Amino acid sequence: MNELMSGFPSEPEQQVTLANWRTAPHCRWAFQHVRELVASADIANDPDNVWSLPSAPVDFNALKVATDDGALSWTETLQATDTDGLVILHRGEVVCEHYAHGMTAATPHIIMSVSKSVLGLIAGILIGNGKLYPESLVSDIISEIGDTAYRGATVRHLLDMRAGIEFDEDYHATSGTIIAYRKATNWNPLGPGESPSDLRSFYQLLTTSDGSHEGRFHYVSPNSDLLAWVVERASGKRYADLVSELLWQPLGAHRPAYVTVDRLGAPRAAGGVCVTVQDLARIGQMLVAGGQRDGRQIVPGSWIDDLLDGGDQDAWAVGDFAEFYRGAPMRYRGQWYVLDGDAPLLFGLGVHGQNVFVDRENEIVIAKCSSQALPLDEARNATTMQFVDAIRTFLTR
Repeated sequence: MNELMSGFPSEPEQQVTLANWRTAPHCRWAFQHVRELVASADIANDPDNVWSLPSAPVDFNALKVATDDGALSWTETLQATDTDGLVILHRGEVVCEHYAHGMTAATPHIIMSVSKSVLGLIAGILIGNGKLYPESLVSDIISEIGDTAYRGATVRHLLDMRAGIEFDEDYHATSGTIIAYRKATNWNPLGPGESPSDLRSFYQLLTTSDGSHEGRFHYVSPNSDLLAWVVERASGKRYADLVSELLWQPLGAHRPAYVTVDRLGAPRAAGGVCVTVQDLARIGQMLVAGGQRDGRQIVPGSWIDDLLDGGDQDAWAVGDFAEFYRGAPMRYRGQWYVLDGDAPLLFGLGVHGQNVFVDRENEIVIAKCSSQALPLDEARNATTMQFVDAIRTFLTR
């Protein structure tokens, strides 16, 4: 069998297109080449200001991961979770770096909804410098959505996924509002005779509420794209430039990142950010350091404290993902997930197996990009969480 996209042109069955890029096996190639399929905007780094991460390799081959299907070895776990890239930091040092499926340290990989967690940090920076306020009404900033179901929603409701919007985030749907959303963001091809749409106009379709704002945790990706519109309007800057200025350059990212955009340049901040795994780990390390890098405050420490301490367990318990995480004690705050415990775990989650995990107490960061076939795979997600637990135990034994 020929490799995907290997010919000039490839055989039809090996071609990755806008119609198949998020399905297996095409996603394995596509997730490392997103900008060849979808329009994008650069998130510039500063090559003269790279945050050097010292290397101190640890042999993880003795690690065993207790999973639902029995104990797996280190290699078996990587394979079982379709890992394309993995970087683990402990106390600021790179203790593991692993790549597979053609990926390298220089390859930007889509992080899907971990993009939301990046957005949450940008919002936190703007809130910290007084350019954005959590209790502001979204419609006071974006008047264009005043007649939609977002009427009465605040910035905080968007941040915490507690806006009462009727929207079914069904990744297997073949019709309906979610398909209109994907077409508006440039992620799906138009059908015969369809006119081009765009992300900002898409919100006019969201006119029905499914409950009050401040209700249950209800995962709606358009909330995050609307939040990106809010931060653009509040800052007066394009989202990609804002991420570069406020996060990517001060963070000392080693490589430029990029974010997919619609036909009019609106960013898919909810899921379209593409970064190297090592730079994703740098974000985690900055959080371990209380929002700092080399003594410079990037994200307000109070914002990170709020991510770890805020959120509503009751809203989570009756929300969309409680069953997916098997009733674990969790919260959602500022576009980040929190797993409670003696050493709380702050993390970002993206479909098809994208993650960054941050254990501040033990100074552990685990950045993992994958190409899992299913958008949400409960078994693989459970294995990943068990993998993370085993790594944390191994490094703190």
